[in-house]
Amino acid sequence: MSKMVEAENLTETFNGFKAVDAVSFEVEGGEIFGFLGPNGAGKTTTIYMLCTLYRPSSGLAYVNGYDVSKEPHKVRRSIGLVFQDPSLDDKLTAEENLDFHGILYGLKREERARMIDKVLEMVELSDRKHSLVSSFSGGMKRRLEIARGLMHSPKVLFLDEPTLGLDPQTRSRVWDYIHRLRSEEGVTVFMTTHYMDEAENCDRVAIMDHGRIIALDEPSTLKTQIGGDVITLKVVDVQKAELELKRRFNLNPRMVEGQLTIEVAEAEEFIPNLVKGLDMEILSLSLRKPTLNVVFFKAHR
Repeated sequence: MSKMVEAENLTETFNGFKAVDAVSFEVEGGEIFGFLGPNGAGKTTTIYMLCTLYRPSSGLAYVNGYDVSKEPHKVRRSIGLVFQDPSLDDKLTAEENLDFHGILYGLKREERARMIDKVLEMVELSDRKHSLVSSFSGGMKRRLEIARGLMHSPKVLFLDEPTLGLDPQTRSRVWDYIHRLRSEEGVTVFMTTHYMDEAENCDRVAIMDHGRIIALDEPSTLKTQIGGDVITLKVVDVQKAELELKRRFNLNPRMVEGQLTIEVAEAEEFIPNLVKGLDMEILSLSLRKPTLNVVFFKAHR
């Protein structure tokens, strides 16, 4: 699979301050790649360099095989970009916003008409084609912005905080569209977010802070690196259960408020053996898996 985005020691300096400090990474074609981090971490600045809105102070970057510094026009034709802040014209209809974008990218009238219908259908806004954008909700505007970014069939779609400020239900719908883009259109998606649960949708996640990448891997791998699944047991005889866990399973349980907690890998597979092996009444059993939230805070230590 070809690499759609490549960065090598990419750096951006403003008045002596390194907003992005020598980051290196690669994004494969068809991948959903996420930048996770707090506000001010350097996520948006990195996207702006990759999209040719900022010129890198040093380092190299390629998008769709084109050098962002030497071939910016080719890069721009290869990408779609959904900004963090709204950028639609409220005084135009949905169709007019999309048509204007198509004109800027040199699409012929017939192609613009075809793509307008296609992208509006994808984001379920076909029935609002002739409606003024001023009448749209925040979620509808976000969906229309994603549709606009797809008008010229980009190879890479950059989404900067695509669901910022949206309610959970609308956020979920936006993610449905993003997954469809990858599966149906083969679009590579590069996004930033500071929502931990949202990053779970990505194939790989780069955690960024103070301009540097401090961790990069698949969400599941990042979570296993910080520990296993946590099982909490409530039993009638705590002391006996503690001895059995040590003797039979070579585990070191911790006592927390009268309950035993143990850390294991692949808890779903382990729990049946645990229940059978303890051979005693279990009053309750709960399972907690590591989250990217935990990964994020541990990476900052």
